[in-house]
Amino acid sequence: RLWKSKCASCHGMDGKAATDKGRKMKMNDMSQKAWQAARSDAQLKKATVDGVNKEKDGVKQEMDAYGDLTADQLAGLVQYVRWVGAPH
Repeated sequence: RLWKSKCASCHGMDGKAATDKGRKMKMNDMSQKAWQAARSDAQLKKATVDGVNKEKDGVKQEMDAYGDLTADQLAGLVQYVRWVGAPH
């Protein structure tokens, strides 16, 4: 539920960022093996807690900070991100 309410509008339920917002911001496909391998759980947590504010290929990528999440909620989101990258 947390992923659906906070993340899916941009990242999609499958992490592929094939949403209007995801395409507009040129977001990465989290389901890709290379993307998963390039990011540690600590990096995923930091981006979630601190938010994202960067530019990629001339497009501003912004994500709200979710510093109010509990440790369990944060761990659950990271687990979900890892799940979208796993073979199904």
